[in-house]
Amino acid sequence: MTFDFLHIIGQNQAIELLTQAVAHQRIAPAYLFAGAPGVGRALTAQCFIQVLFSSPNSNSLSLKSRIHNRNHPDLLWVEPTYLHQGELLSPAEAAKAGVKRKSPPQIRLEQVRGISQFLSRPPLQAARSVVVLQQAETMRESAANGLLKTLEEPGQRATLILIAPGVNSLLPTLVSRCQRIPFYRLTQENMQVVLEKVGYGEIFNQPEVMAMAQGSPGEAIACWQQLQKIPGDILEVATQGIGDLRQALTLARDISKSLDTEAQLWLIDYLQHCYWRQQQVYGIECLKHLEMARKYLLSYVQPRLVWECTLMAICSS
Repeated sequence: MTFDFLHIIGQNQAIELLTQAVAHQRIAPAYLFAGAPGVGRALTAQCFIQVLFSSPNSNSLSLKSRIHNRNHPDLLWVEPTYLHQGELLSPAEAAKAGVKRKSPPQIRLEQVRGISQFLSRPPLQAARSVVVLQQAETMRESAANGLLKTLEEPGQRATLILIAPGVNSLLPTLVSRCQRIPFYRLTQENMQVVLEKVGYGEIFNQPEVMAMAQGSPGEAIACWQQLQKIPGDILEVATQGIGDLRQALTLARDISKSLDTEAQLWLIDYLQHCYWRQQQVYGIECLKHLEMARKYLLSYVQPRLVWECTLMAICSS
């Protein structure tokens, strides 16, 4: 049984709890995979589902592929969506369609109702049906209350897996109905092992990216990919010093024109880490200016105005 979990690094406690549950045939009706994003929660869920769906006559490679691609008839993988022209779009679908995203995606009441419909029928090929809610913390109260009804009576051959940062990110009533599986941030040694294994070993030598990742390989890769999307001239001016007010205004224009809101918020995080390492140059006040910029962007203030005020303040500092 443990073979399926061999490539999960740094999450020994989670693997032990899940393998013991399978070995003793004590599968809980609901689990909460709690931990930071990018530390292996979704990957562990895939491995766990593979174990649950395995049978003596099953093709393990085919089964693994179907679970990875989420096309197994007894698996429903729910992720946050955007609402665009009456249609629910995943982040990947929204990016492909060129939909501008002003607010983060969320798991919606319509999707929760779909879970109930999915579990209302018996499993078709596996011994049980499994539902995974990725980023379960994005549920609004109405969706969470709808899910609560399902958790109270999930069915004898059904298991739900909620993936969230921690118990405080969900309603207590939801948490109380789940068995908690803890996930932890990785050590620097394990971070290096994972990054090299997936072909991103060069990230380990990027101090700002590693600081932003905080022990999460997935977050490190996401940050690295986001960094590659930021135009080089913007990064150069923003990180190496703004010479005068005119340059500050030009940079504000370029940032607001070239980057969407999500990328601008990420850039603020990146600059904060850069400035923190160069406190003798920038000072603590620059970090405060960037933090205020984040609050204004999240409040939907006009981005160019936010960046103009922020960068001029940094320049003056």
